[in-house]
Amino acid sequence: MNRPPPPTDAPLPGWRGALYKVVYQSDTPAGVLFDKVLIALILASVTVVVIDSVITPDSALGTAFEIAEWGFTLLFTVEYVLRLVCVRQPLRYATSFFGIVDLVAILPTYLALLFPELHALIDVRVLRLLRVFRIFKLTAYLSEYQALGEALAASSRKILVFLSVVLMIVVVMGSIMYVVEGPANGFTSIPVGIYWAITTMTTVGFGDITPRTGLGRLISSMMMLLGWGTLAVPTGIVTTEMTLRRQRDGSRTQERRCRQCDSDGHPSQAIYCHHCGARLD
Repeated sequence: MNRPPPPTDAPLPGWRGALYKVVYQSDTPAGVLFDKVLIALILASVTVVVIDSVITPDSALGTAFEIAEWGFTLLFTVEYVLRLVCVRQPLRYATSFFGIVDLVAILPTYLALLFPELHALIDVRVLRLLRVFRIFKLTAYLSEYQALGEALAASSRKILVFLSVVLMIVVVMGSIMYVVEGPANGFTSIPVGIYWAITTMTTVGFGDITPRTGLGRLISSMMMLLGWGTLAVPTGIVTTEMTLRRQRDGSRTQERRCRQCDSDGHPSQAIYCHHCGARLD
């Protein structure tokens, strides 16, 4: 029987295939351990970056934190190389969201070393700040982040429609306040009125611009009450989408994985793999 070729994201044979299962799959003991170690390294490296911004450069801890940072950088570099080695299309991973995050996690340290003249152009803290983006690597190892991302993507159209309505409201109300209050009370332009409408509608209220007239205060009260209901709408949209997805996932049959080509998505009643034709356990 002629077997169809494996999919592009299927693991390669040999040691690269074994490495693929450890690096990209979390349903094996080695994969679970790999993910746990990476989560611990990410949290530790971000903690080092945050504490490093507090201590002074001439502090005794400065050298220790620098050594720790290089250790994290080397470990994340090894991880990045392993991910490129064990996939069939390294360029696809390198240009993906998580591939870019992995690159940003290690690039600042090497830039500061290879191009010392950058210190004269920009503050080195800008490069150090980029290392905080390592926190985004957590989204690759926690399924809750992925579920939230899928819910946001599915409800993006509804949220965009909602935001367009909010934008129209703040533009109209900011223009009205510019006419009602005027420059004498701090509303020197329509953009300033829009700024006031946004801070009022979100119940932030910095207090740098406040209405002085009775009509302006009435409009402010209406904007505050409207803000209470408005802020709950996006939360309700995303929560509903997450609930629907959870119900759909619960109604699906249990999927099985082929041990021959390591492809998944087989229903529980399947006997043979739909990629390589091997018999399922």
